[in-house]
Amino acid sequence: MIRAIKTWWGGLQERHPEWSKFLMFFLLSNSVTVLQLALMPIFRWGFDTFTHLVDVNFQVLPVGSNVDGSQYFIFDYAAGPLPDGGGGLSYFLAVQITLLIAQVINFFLQRNITFKSNTSVWIAAGWYAAAYVVITFLAAAAQGFYKAPIYDLLMNTWGWGATGAVVADVVTMIINAGISFWVFYPIFKLIFRQVPAAPVTVGAQR
Repeated sequence: MIRAIKTWWGGLQERHPEWSKFLMFFLLSNSVTVLQLALMPIFRWGFDTFTHLVDVNFQVLPVGSNVDGSQYFIFDYAAGPLPDGGGGLSYFLAVQITLLIAQVINFFLQRNITFKSNTSVWIAAGWYAAAYVVITFLAAAAQGFYKAPIYDLLMNTWGWGATGAVVADVVTMIINAGISFWVFYPIFKLIFRQVPAAPVTVGAQR
């Protein structure tokens, strides 16, 4: 069975090298997303249970206004538990720590397995870190539109309470992962390149 899969995969790589890379990228990214779905609620539970960070306001980088005229923040984590509050510093740290762990793992998986890159790992890591920062800001800005309504729907409107909070954690993390998925693939193609090996020159025998 394993040999048949390897044979099929080898043939796919020869016939459709780009499609095979995208398929491997898709599989690895989704595996990392599963890890994120498991870690994020655990971190949030830990911060909420053993610290008072949920009551620490974290609203930074104000830009523009919401529909109701209130200030819009790129990182909008108002103090207090969701859905009435924004989860405070507890929610922010849970999201960011989860994303950081997932992206470090994703970096090495994609570099070594999907793209088999042989360029400098340090240069690739630098570009990857820069892309990660940009995507973090984009995902955080987008989260301001959907986070509160999702938690309110599941916890209050549907009456799921604590279960709704866990489901909302999963939904918001899936959305974050989806944003990362579509943005990172073209970036990976640029930073995870394969440089042909230099030809070996055989010296004349004496």
